[in-house]
Amino acid sequence: MSNSDMKLVVVGAAGRMGQALIRVIHETEGVKLHAAVGREGSAFVGKDAGELAGVGPLGVPVTTDPLQAFLDAEGVLDFTTPATSVAFAGLAAQARIVHVIGTTGCSAADEEKFQAAARHARVVKSGNMSLGVNLLGVLTAQAAKALPASAWDIEIVEMHHKHKVDAPSGTALLLGEAAAKGRGVDLASQSVRVRDGHTGPRPAGTIGFATLRGGSVVGDHSVILAGEGELVTLSHSARDRSIFARGAVTAALWARDKKPGFYSMLDVLGLS
Repeated sequence: MSNSDMKLVVVGAAGRMGQALIRVIHETEGVKLHAAVGREGSAFVGKDAGELAGVGPLGVPVTTDPLQAFLDAEGVLDFTTPATSVAFAGLAAQARIVHVIGTTGCSAADEEKFQAAARHARVVKSGNMSLGVNLLGVLTAQAAKALPASAWDIEIVEMHHKHKVDAPSGTALLLGEAAAKGRGVDLASQSVRVRDGHTGPRPAGTIGFATLRGGSVVGDHSVILAGEGELVTLSHSARDRSIFARGAVTAALWARDKKPGFYSMLDVLGLS
């Protein structure tokens, strides 16, 4: 480890993503775990973050004090909850550091607060941090643009593990936004989230979402473009949470020397 390693804080350190982040930081050159933050009252507070993530002791105990954790840090990796991420964005703005946000289920009001924090912090936010999904978004926009909305229907199908609390997934919405952008329409007014009972025929031009939950599925997403007599399906399957963790670390390193601002994974990957 060198002194030039980027000092990263993992928040939500005891969660599934938090542990994946600690493992990826441990095995990635150019970064080191500076601090790990857990929830107030969590059984993991005070325990070694490395032992918690299965990589052996790192000498970084899990703390409940983000203010202390952000001191001297250069970046924060955050896959928590909307309210927690908003609070961390305020601290990241004060500390003028990098804030990588993979939290999903955020409201429009939350998004405004992230934009405000980006006046001082370097915020990278995405509904999905993986390279494959972001490429899928670009392809979805191209396909939606190429296939006329009058004759082609778009449906987005996603499946996740049974513990996921928000629906549709942040990734499904990212893909929906990409499809809407390709068509030059507004997703909010064109999306169909629920179908139940006698719904009548499918309105032309809408973008439909179907949400499946069960088992331990990390994340499966398909964009189905259905025309008369033909189907085009673009899909991505996440087999391991580490793809999101690697994307988040890549985003932090990318943003390290950038100006304060609000960025997405498309900027990080050069796909924007």
